[in-house]
Amino acid sequence: MSAPSQRYRSSLALLTDFYELTMACAAFRSGAARKEAAFTLSFRDNPYAGGFTVAAGLEDAIDLIEHLRFQPDDLEFLRGQRGADGEPIFDEEFLAALARLELGVDVDGVPEGTVVFPHEPLLRVVGPVMPAMLLESALLSVVNFQTLVATKAARVCLAAQGEPVLEFGLRRAQGLDGALSASRAAYLGGCTATSNTLAGKLWGIPVKGTHAHAWVMIHDDERDAFMAYARALPGNCVFLVDTYGSLDGVRHAIEAGRWLRQNGKELVGIRLDSGDLAWLSVEARRMLDEAGFDTTAILASNELDETIVRSLKDEGARIAVWGVGTRLVTGHGDGALGGVYKLGAVREDPGAPWVRRVKLSEQAAKVNIPGILQVRRVEDGAGRAQADVVYDELLGLPARAVMVDPLDPTRRREVPTGAGADLLVPVFRRGRRVYTPPPLPEVRARAKAQLAKFHGGVKRFVNPHRFPVGLERGLHEVRTQLILEARKAPA
Repeated sequence: MSAPSQRYRSSLALLTDFYELTMACAAFRSGAARKEAAFTLSFRDNPYAGGFTVAAGLEDAIDLIEHLRFQPDDLEFLRGQRGADGEPIFDEEFLAALARLELGVDVDGVPEGTVVFPHEPLLRVVGPVMPAMLLESALLSVVNFQTLVATKAARVCLAAQGEPVLEFGLRRAQGLDGALSASRAAYLGGCTATSNTLAGKLWGIPVKGTHAHAWVMIHDDERDAFMAYARALPGNCVFLVDTYGSLDGVRHAIEAGRWLRQNGKELVGIRLDSGDLAWLSVEARRMLDEAGFDTTAILASNELDETIVRSLKDEGARIAVWGVGTRLVTGHGDGALGGVYKLGAVREDPGAPWVRRVKLSEQAAKVNIPGILQVRRVEDGAGRAQADVVYDELLGLPARAVMVDPLDPTRRREVPTGAGADLLVPVFRRGRRVYTPPPLPEVRARAKAQLAKFHGGVKRFVNPHRFPVGLERGLHEVRTQLILEARKAPA
């Protein structure tokens, strides 16, 4: 059993917005349930006004799909739901259909750790209408949040320029599940370790931590606190030095460090958690070096994010390890990724031809891209990413494709599509899993390798370069025609 299944011990079949169940019931009663549909999960904007996004959450999505079954208590809950007329919303025949429901869908997904961009499919679900609709909110919840946090972690790690980033967000995360998901996504995005011990157990993430201010405060003075900790855990001493005064705390840590050295151990580090971190780190580094503790690391925390880390480094801070909590695990700066799950095509039954569907909006960004979507990443001879072409598998992809900007059709570019690979890979076929998620350390390594493929401008925090993403011209033309027809406009 996978790690996420240990976390979710009860049925998650009702982890849906209620309208998904009412739509499924309407489809069952009307006969529309015999149809098949193709849905795409994508997003409209990079988070944090950034130039890239790191895909995450596929492993949990797989686990959710693989184990989703309606249990008797789920059905009993639904049996008790009443409409505005006071009558049961769901009849017994529909509830019986849910009880025997098998998803039977084809799912394709972008492997975790892949760098992705707006308007590209992260997941594609194709199959019977009822299960395809019932998966919407749960998949969005999993993929949206973990992708948001993985992207934030990647940004913080870029700001740290190779120095370790520790995820310290458990106490500030959005609930227990949010904390676990955030720890996993943060490690995927590049963090070195977590303070979340359960996340360490579930996924093998390295865990780090020493003591809090309370440890100092339960002693008569700071010296006693540090010495008591050193005697108890001599091989793991990182002293939090700002309980009363940071530089006095550094002096006391040095005293404890001398005792550790006399007993064959070393002072691993000190942690600054308040005040002017740039100035304090410089002074602390000077004090440690003068005392002979030049290998003792200086850790910093206190509401850090990528902007503050970058600023501290620009100021010459002597910080070697960064503890990032609240602003990482909550995706500070963006409340959500903003992912959407949109219908792109339907057919009457498995043997019938697909009919593309388009949703209109007054906002161009909200008009969906119809079809059975895939995305081809084009690379140069050195493996550097050059462009992404979104195409419809029903139309195919020419050897040289003209890609059209989905928001500005006057922006076009021709690219050779043979020098690259499709991003979506098969995950489920007719409800059976055909993909084994790699171990989390491999996914983390993939994210780092993926980021290395992109020009530095894409990773810039301020006014980042917009990586070229476009619709294959045939797909663009089909979409345009569908929009014109839906608006009853002349072609």
